[in-house]
Amino acid sequence: MENQNNYSRRRFLSVAALTVAVAELGGLNLLSAKETTKNKTNNNKTNSDTSFDKIKQIHAGVLNMGYAESGPADGEPVILLHGWPYTIHSYTDVAALLSAEGYRVIVPHLRGHGSTQFLSAKTPRNGQQSAIATDIIALMDALKIDKAVIGGFDWGARTANIMAALWPERCKAMVSVSGYLIGSQELNQKPLSPKAELSWWYQFYFATERGRLGYEANRKDFAKLIWQTASPEWKFTNTVFEESAVELDNPDHVAIVIHNYRWRLGLAEGEAQYDKYEKTLATFPAITVPSITLEGDANGAPHGNPDNYAAKFKGKHVHYNLKGGIGHNLPQEAPKAFADAIIQAAIMA
Repeated sequence: MENQNNYSRRRFLSVAALTVAVAELGGLNLLSAKETTKNKTNNNKTNSDTSFDKIKQIHAGVLNMGYAESGPADGEPVILLHGWPYTIHSYTDVAALLSAEGYRVIVPHLRGHGSTQFLSAKTPRNGQQSAIATDIIALMDALKIDKAVIGGFDWGARTANIMAALWPERCKAMVSVSGYLIGSQELNQKPLSPKAELSWWYQFYFATERGRLGYEANRKDFAKLIWQTASPEWKFTNTVFEESAVELDNPDHVAIVIHNYRWRLGLAEGEAQYDKYEKTLATFPAITVPSITLEGDANGAPHGNPDNYAAKFKGKHVHYNLKGGIGHNLPQEAPKAFADAIIQAAIMA
């Protein structure tokens, strides 16, 4: 174990020292000429049909949460968070790579996905951003994990951002696809350009009863459409898709997804217990933990310009643009690049 971790440190120490120095000098744009460690497509893209062998269950806050775990029990903890309409299977290859380096990898089913269930039928099926983040803090408490490296994309990246902003003492370092994704209901009231609004079509669809019924009836077809449009160059197999799609059959899935997008637009209320968190998040707090942000060159989902969110990262920060047709589901499309980023982030801390 110790030898594996020492190998990882030797392997990444030189690149970590260079990139941290550049980030600290505010020279984010200077990285573009030195991004070869993340731009190489060799051993990056995958169409793997591998899966997690066993799903564990644990009571965490309001949930009986399902999660996959790999690697040694005494390894450095890494928690990987999926997005929508994706599942834990976005991380099968990433988890294998990190486990081989001696990390303890935890990949939870977010509320409304996979085997994760609410402990009480009376608990609101709430999908607001801070509720999902508190679920992961509760998971860490249940597993007696004091601090972990947190990685995510889509909903998972937003959750990682929130954890790093609200509970930096629990987040050793962070890897976030598409950077800074913390939002607020007030900000979401402001209209975007017509082209930008078009990319959020499903959000407006979900605001209607027709949209809720449509998603309930066609969630797999809906998910496949999002996969195709968000990662237009990723040629995933039906086996890969179905492995994830089955996790969307959770009885609370539709309610969580619909509430999430309606809450964003101020069309659904949150829970009072999360108001204090949302008040802080509405100020768009800076992230101070060591962070690596990633972006694929073929991301068809809405995402920001790295230059625009770089200032939100006040600690050590490195950004990488990944070439080679990498789309929105970056961990599954470029698992080695994502695993390397996790290791580098851990070293930066």
